[in-house]
This record gives sequence, structure tokens and C-alpha cells, in this order.
Amino acid sequence: MRRIGVLTSGGDAPGMNAAIRAVVRAGIAAGVEVWGVGHGYTGLIAGELRPLGPRDVGGIIHQAGTVLHSSRCEDFFHDAGRREAIETIGQYGLSGLVVVGGSGSQRGAADLSAMGVPVVGVASTIDNDIYGADISIGVDTALNIALEAIDRLKMTASSLQRAFLVEVMGRDCGYLALMAGLAGGAETIVIPEVETDPAAVFAELAASADRGKLHAFVVVAEGAAYNAERLIAYAREHRQAIGFELRATILGHVQRGGSPTAFDRLLATRAGAAAAQALHDGTHGVMFGLRDGAIAATPLVDVKARRKELDLRLLELARIMAT
Repeated sequence: MRRIGVLTSGGDAPGMNAAIRAVVRAGIAAGVEVWGVGHGYTGLIAGELRPLGPRDVGGIIHQAGTVLHSSRCEDFFHDAGRREAIETIGQYGLSGLVVVGGSGSQRGAADLSAMGVPVVGVASTIDNDIYGADISIGVDTALNIALEAIDRLKMTASSLQRAFLVEVMGRDCGYLALMAGLAGGAETIVIPEVETDPAAVFAELAASADRGKLHAFVVVAEGAAYNAERLIAYAREHRQAIGFELRATILGHVQRGGSPTAFDRLLATRAGAAAAQALHDGTHGVMFGLRDGAIAATPLVDVKARRKELDLRLLELARIMAT
């Protein structure tokens, strides 16, 4: 394999740049040219490619975001768009492709692989919802950003003896909310995977005050049926019955913007290097992620077909810890 491409796709995650750096330098060390694809699958269709050398990726390991930029590509959902991408791959003489991204990006990688393109994926999403990866690139950084915000707000909440709500990212998966709530000592956690009764949420906050707590905290995932907006609306409608005011902080995309932690830098470096080496060795149709403490390959067909389940036993643990 003489020339490979690397792209980042979907939502950015802290550590993507470290993965790009690793693919480039490990690929060059193996005697392979590496070309960067701009703006994900959109750039692959449009032909936004450029060669990358060791100096092109110098000084990016600590940077958030992705120097290759990213996008969500509607055209790639269709066979015609994927065929355009394959034409570009042929035009630029790429004999393999590394895709750094989340579940949607890896499904796209699986589709390309099924069409005969040598593809290797690298699991990278703060949602941590990819099958085949215990924890994906960006999760540790995003979780620590959320936890820092919760810790800061708890000081204010204790001083004012008020109830606070923190909404974290998680459109379809409640991993960040669950882990941030558990680590941050939230009184209750609201996630998409579990049906929520808003009355029960506020009853739990009131009960925490009765137990002598100086603050009450809710951590909610943005994709929950009762997200921050709906919980605040419920609180306003039932203010007399609830008996207290709820203040909300929506963290949003700030969770993606932090400089990656040491864990994410190391994970991205190991997974990116493994992807480049795999293509050089003729291995493809797999995604690399951390599994059981090691960087392991999972077939892309399994990544596409199977769903990663959230361990809901941790929700009960969080409830016990909040008493």
C-alpha cells in the first residue's frame, strides 16, 4: 500500500487531531504516503485532498477540533454519493482510507468497505455509543469538562441553597449524563434510555432538601424526552406545587472544545497508529478502539449492525450515592 487517506467526519471530538497526527507519522514511518481529506465525506466527494508530512501535523496533538475540518454529509447516505467518493479515491490513487469519527461515520466506512474500498475506522465521539469501543476518543475530555462545570455550580448551589440543572450533550445516548451525574453527585439523572416522570424528578429534589442537603442537582442529557427546556417549563407550570425555583445551565458544544486530556491524546495516538499500520499490512474492514484495556479491531459490519448498550445498573448506583 503506497498511499492512504485520512478524514474526520461528523461531530468533532477532543483528540481527533492526535489521531490525525498518529496516522500521518505512523504511515510515513511504514513507507506510506498520507493524504488528508478536508471536511469529511463531503470533501472526499468534492476532491478536497492534500498530502501531509510530519511537519504538517506538528503542534496539533494538544488542539481541540480537527485541522482537517469535519461535516455531516447527506449525499453520502445515498449510493450515488458513495460512488462519487470512490471515484475520487481512484483519481488520487488512494489504496486505503482511515475514517476518524463516530457511529454515523463508521457506518459510512462500513458502506465503503462493502463496496470494495480498503477502509479502517478509528472510534471517536464524545457520546461513547460505538459498538466495539469501551471508551472512544473525546469522551474523557468531554466528561471532565462537564464535571468541572458541575463542581463549580455546586458551590453556588450550596451557597444559595437552590436547585440546579445541568444539561450535557447526548442526543441518543445518555452516557455523558450518567457518568457526569454519578461522578458529580447529582440527586437525579435524566437520560434518553429511561422514561422520565418529571414529577418524580422534582420530588427527588425536594426530598434531598428534607434530608438536609444544601443543594439539589439534576444532570440531564439533551436527547432525553424531558430535557432542560421541558423540565424548566414543567417547573414553571407547577411552581406552587414544587415549592422552589430551578436554575438551568446548558453546556452544549463547550464540551467538545477543550484541549484533550492525556488519556484522549494517548488513546488517539495508539488507535491512529494502529489504523495506519493495519492498512500497510493489508488489514481493512475493521475499526480500532479501546477494548478490555487494549487497542482492538472490530469488523465494521458489526460496528454498523450492533448497538452499544448503556449499563443502566450505574443509574441505580447513582441513586444510592445520592441518599
